[in-house]
Amino acid sequence: MDDLTALLTNWPHDPEHAVRIIVAQDGRSVMQVRLPLGVEQYEMDGRPDGTQPYGFDSVLAHTQDRLRRHIVETGSDAGFLVTTAEAAELQSEGVLYYYRYLLLFRLGYYDLVVRDTDHNLQLCDLLERYCQSEDARNAVLQFQPYILRMNAAARAIAIERGESSGDYHEVINMTIQRIQELEEIDSPAFQFERIRSVNYLRTLVRKLDADPDASDTSDQIASTMVTGVARSRLEHELQEAVDAEDYERAARIRDALRRRDQ
Repeated sequence: MDDLTALLTNWPHDPEHAVRIIVAQDGRSVMQVRLPLGVEQYEMDGRPDGTQPYGFDSVLAHTQDRLRRHIVETGSDAGFLVTTAEAAELQSEGVLYYYRYLLLFRLGYYDLVVRDTDHNLQLCDLLERYCQSEDARNAVLQFQPYILRMNAAARAIAIERGESSGDYHEVINMTIQRIQELEEIDSPAFQFERIRSVNYLRTLVRKLDADPDASDTSDQIASTMVTGVARSRLEHELQEAVDAEDYERAARIRDALRRRDQ
């Protein structure tokens, strides 16, 4: 097994400079994250872990292909189901995309944030329409307001920066309406994320409007957003630890959250 000591020594952990994009030996770009005890590496394209499940670019693409074949064979989507096991695979994949788009937002790759949040929104749509297990479906759908918020924020900031065309008012207003019209889910996380996401987007549009000619407006917003998404990742990991009954890890994450709030 290769010793990582040299790599970790040459790239000391620094929370302010913990993410970088490098060119791999084969010429592709990859994103690396320096953690206190190691390094994570994400592919920039395809699945973040670089795998091709079932020969497809993602589990989502495989499930969508299965749906298309079902429609061709039967003439409609009636009777198509996503099993609990498939839902678990989709959920796990969604978490990988979630981690990547948080990092991409931090680096200002807003077009790629839109790409990855679109992936997770398509995943939500599949589960909402076809998952046979309410619990498996809602385990993902409870975070849909947050995914919509990140998608809209990335699109709005890209428009304000001149990196994309459109009207950020329309993007934000339509997203707020979509969040408010989501079907109710009996989940504290859903209720919290829906309220917080709507409030955040309303604040975002006010900040973008405040000084649209200032070159650093969107940078300031992005900087603020990074703090929020970092907390969101910790909150997500906390929920995972509690669900897995890993209470020692949950306690460590709670301590980290308390330190952030001090």
